[in-house]
Amino acid sequence: MSDSSPLPPVRLHTEAELARDALSTPLLSRAARLARWAGPDTRVDAGGGLVDEQLPAAVEALGLSGDDAAADASEAWRVAVDAGLVEVVDEEEGTVTAGEDLALLTSGSPQDVLAVWLSALETVLADASVPDLDGLVDEEGEVDLSALDWDPEGEAEFLDGVLGNLYLLTAGEDTPGAPVPLPALAASVIVPSDMGEPTNDVLEQVSDAMMRLDDQFRMLEPVGFVVYQPVDEALMADADEEPAAPVDDTDVSRYGMVRLTPLGLYGMRARLMEAGFEAPAVGDLADKGADALLDGTAEFPPGAAQAETEQWLERRESLAAARELLAAARGSDAGAPLRRLRCQQALSLVGASAEPALREVLDDAELGGLARVWLTEHGAADVPAPSEAMVYWLTIDTVAAQLAAEGNSEELRALVEGLAQQHGGFFEAVWRVDHPSTADVLEAMGRLHPDKKVAKEARKAAFKARSQQGG
Repeated sequence: MSDSSPLPPVRLHTEAELARDALSTPLLSRAARLARWAGPDTRVDAGGGLVDEQLPAAVEALGLSGDDAAADASEAWRVAVDAGLVEVVDEEEGTVTAGEDLALLTSGSPQDVLAVWLSALETVLADASVPDLDGLVDEEGEVDLSALDWDPEGEAEFLDGVLGNLYLLTAGEDTPGAPVPLPALAASVIVPSDMGEPTNDVLEQVSDAMMRLDDQFRMLEPVGFVVYQPVDEALMADADEEPAAPVDDTDVSRYGMVRLTPLGLYGMRARLMEAGFEAPAVGDLADKGADALLDGTAEFPPGAAQAETEQWLERRESLAAARELLAAARGSDAGAPLRRLRCQQALSLVGASAEPALREVLDDAELGGLARVWLTEHGAADVPAPSEAMVYWLTIDTVAAQLAAEGNSEELRALVEGLAQQHGGFFEAVWRVDHPSTADVLEAMGRLHPDKKVAKEARKAAFKARSQQGG
């Protein structure tokens, strides 16, 4: 994923809702409890971690039990230090005090709370990129890094790539928030896009990546970043072991399922923006002008474009909003047809009080057609019939907008077929239309129309239009 790739707009929860989610995550709440538990007798080592002698007391303070209790307490303390909830006062003595950011969790703004949570997230992501070192401890208790085949930068880039793809997959228009199978997510960063059937070597790499991701997503769940259904333990058993219960080999969920939480979506967007990506969120344009709205939503999926427009309209009086939208829709540049389409869609959300704004542009060459459509759809009286020239101009403008929005889609193919059928002598008349996109639209009609004779007529008309325009 390059930093020039267009990212889909995401719908975020309010900062107040996200801050409440952050405060309720197991890891941040444990870190805050340990920060309040720490006192004058608390001691840390040279790295800021709790000394071994104090881990049992930390475990008790958190009410933890089980084999992972000490590790969970140690991680919570590390987050408390890294997130500014605890401050090391004297490194030599190992003394600590409450950090300045601890008070933000109870008296700060939602943005303050989310900033603390983002710091906690970075700590967990850094830890998730570190391999398991338990098997690398030598007889003297030291970690033998020479036995470790580990590329810190490469591992971090791998996890960033996976999370970037998870963002793309869970921020989509069709099924926002749907869980993603772990094999598909691993394959998205391992299998080359131009590879047909993956080789055995590639499949083995995908399997290895799944096992790494299984561990990493288990670590990311307590910070509230993901909801994760781990890989079924039976799949990792030895081949000669009998499964404890019958298994369904067709159940893809057994191989792990993951999705970003609303808090995770917020956190991932923040990280992408910090890395230089343009990561839009619905609501970003609500306080901008109509020109920014129409241009900004040009590449949005329909649902996101409508949600963005609704938020924009909520802040404005209907008549003034309609006038601003119409003014922004004018133009003869390449983006103008799609801008007018978005304007028409926005105006469909405006009530009858906007009628005067539409009547004001009835004689406008670029806006008169869409104004008549709006007035007719709203049951207005005395709507003047459009001239033939206006009908053809609006037809070219509409097809040009659809081309820009959808490319050679099935819907556009159907529109092209319908236009050619409904209007006798259509191509003979339309090539004369004084619109910057006339030749491009006719060339597209020649590509899209299934009837070879009609397609040839469209191409001939496109040639005439290109010649008329001096091209």
